[in-house]
Amino acid sequence: MLSLYASMAQAATTFWDPLGIGRAAIDYWRDAAERSVLYLDVMRQRGNQYLEHMEKTRPSVLGFATEMLVDGRDLPRPVNYELMRVLPPEGVIVDDDMRPFVVVDPRAGHGPGIGGFKPDSEIGVALRAGHPCYFIGFLPFPVPGQTVEDVVEAEAHFLRQIIERHPQTDEKPMVVGNCQAGWQLMMAAALEPDCFGPILIAGAPLSYWAGERGKAPMRYSGGMLGGSWLTAFASDLGAGNFDGAWLVQNFEKLNPANTLWSKQYNLFANVDSEARRYLEFERWWGGHVVLDGAEIQYIVDNLFIGNRLSSAQLQTRDGRRIDLRNVRSPIVVFCSKGDDITPPPQALGWIRDLYGSVDDIQANDQTIVYCVHDTTGHLGIFVSGSVSRKEHAEFTENMDYIDILPPGLYETAVNERPGDGSAAQHVDGDYLLEFTPRDLDDVNAIVQPIHEDERRFATLARVSEINLGIYQRYAQPWMQAIVTPEAARWIRRMHPIRLGYKLLSDRNPASVPLPVMADFVKANRAAVGNDNPFRVAESMLSDQIVNALNVLRDVRDQGIEWLFLETYGQPWLQTLAGLGVDRGELPNRRPGLEPEHGRFIAQRMEALRGRIAEGDSHHAVMRALIFVLGGAPSTDERNFQRLKQTRAQIEPDINLSTFKALVREQFFILKLDSPAALEALPTLLEGQNAQAIDAHLAHIEHVVEASAPLSERTQSRLDRVRELFARAKPEARPGPA
Repeated sequence: MLSLYASMAQAATTFWDPLGIGRAAIDYWRDAAERSVLYLDVMRQRGNQYLEHMEKTRPSVLGFATEMLVDGRDLPRPVNYELMRVLPPEGVIVDDDMRPFVVVDPRAGHGPGIGGFKPDSEIGVALRAGHPCYFIGFLPFPVPGQTVEDVVEAEAHFLRQIIERHPQTDEKPMVVGNCQAGWQLMMAAALEPDCFGPILIAGAPLSYWAGERGKAPMRYSGGMLGGSWLTAFASDLGAGNFDGAWLVQNFEKLNPANTLWSKQYNLFANVDSEARRYLEFERWWGGHVVLDGAEIQYIVDNLFIGNRLSSAQLQTRDGRRIDLRNVRSPIVVFCSKGDDITPPPQALGWIRDLYGSVDDIQANDQTIVYCVHDTTGHLGIFVSGSVSRKEHAEFTENMDYIDILPPGLYETAVNERPGDGSAAQHVDGDYLLEFTPRDLDDVNAIVQPIHEDERRFATLARVSEINLGIYQRYAQPWMQAIVTPEAARWIRRMHPIRLGYKLLSDRNPASVPLPVMADFVKANRAAVGNDNPFRVAESMLSDQIVNALNVLRDVRDQGIEWLFLETYGQPWLQTLAGLGVDRGELPNRRPGLEPEHGRFIAQRMEALRGRIAEGDSHHAVMRALIFVLGGAPSTDERNFQRLKQTRAQIEPDINLSTFKALVREQFFILKLDSPAALEALPTLLEGQNAQAIDAHLAHIEHVVEASAPLSERTQSRLDRVRELFARAKPEARPGPA
């Protein structure tokens, strides 16, 4: 901002000098003409790059070499997905004994590779940490007839293959699902929970009706189009295939200022330095893929409009219910307030849809961690180098800690590393990952559920089914008879987004002189400084265009929201859709509030009650640790670092998965009946001599004090444990009568 003011001041001074303003005008117009030539040449290169990229059999922007392991087209139910091992770059050493790390990229209109787009990426961070890395990508065209369920089963098969390749490690793979891949992975984990370690879903929508009024306009799109019949129509235009360019166009419409002006003007204004970055991004953004018509119809009907995933209403072809409560792995939800494609309510709303309380989450033996970034956009969540170096690096380095977190709901924050001293001794890297227990009220404060809006979306779901049925009955047979595969190919080629890449390439004779002109300009470049008054005016004009387009966007979004709320909020339409009179009942299923689920929780608690006094010193130490740490408002990686360093001393014969089971069991027992669980500590320590009991207590103090200073509540709990351990010593036990 200060530099802009300085440039404006310098420009104002120049205007008082007639000769100076003349020179500035000549310099500016030469610079603008040169930038125009260079800009057009970059666009020509973009077109060539697009054509070259799309001609590849396996187009990908992945920045790492890979080795093909499994081709999904060879599976019993073939799909166009592939499992690849990422080969570490020169100088990077990978330890095959470490937990495998898997990245699954989104298939939502673009091609694969964005999760490993740059060295500072999800894959790059994991490789530098020494993890063997795998990548699940896909081909540009689907296998005819493949379904979402086929893809989900293929991903589970890929993970089983990875597990078989690492028999020496007991830890299941950590899996990262970006955007669309996130909900797909959650479906796979619900069906095959034994294949998954910790799951990180980045920018992934799971609750499609959620959203704050005045924001997230994309959730209204289906209603304004009358439901999913238009999806079926677009698939019929593709002769059974859905062109992903339509999805990309929807994303671009969210921010017309960037699509129509900012992105291109930024290249024009900084063409000397921005060309490479622009071309690298456009290689992915323009790499459009095709989906099978049945796939996209399933997605739109059941997820985007039906919202059936977060309410456990989906079933597989063999009758299995896809219930996200069956996921046994810790789930890390990473979202951002700056994301207009997957805003935090859509990333987190499924938690309140499935669970009635945190006790419900704990009874299901689930650990859910969420992290809300303040500013980064949708792509920044899994592309931004700064996010990869900070949040993704911390998630990767602390996956074992996340894996043994007791069941519950947590919010995590990535804070600056403490200064020098004992507090910093157990922190790896430049940041500290801190976990704070949360309640469903905290999630509701983000999701901001509105009962009337949920009825509106439920009404839309019914209307969509009616309109789709009408289209399939009366129009679809004609479309399928008219559109041939060759016609579908021509329709895809003529898509406006695809044409934008093709028209300005070497295939266009008018572009022949551009490379020659660009070389001449580069050899004689005369760029003007930012203080040139006409350059300042150009920048100010650009800002005005952006502001005007933003105003038009806001007016459009407000109008769409008002029209949606008014249309689907009409009582007569809700009645015709079968919802009847609004008596306050929930319009969608809430599994966590159903009676049979309450009986399940009661039975689980009763089974645990009989195991309070069962166990030995291992159980006593872990129970005491959980009790003491439960007195702190938050916990962080320092506790785990000390626990990991000394675990071999007190638990030399158990692996991490067994250790995790021990942590969870003792957590549940404390949750069930804390007074009885504590009073049982001396019983669990029976058979231990005074020296061994003192060693166990010293270990507990060593772990707890990693995050000193201790709160008053934590110190009180630690004193209580000291008292109970002292009572367990042989000399303190009452002798025989």
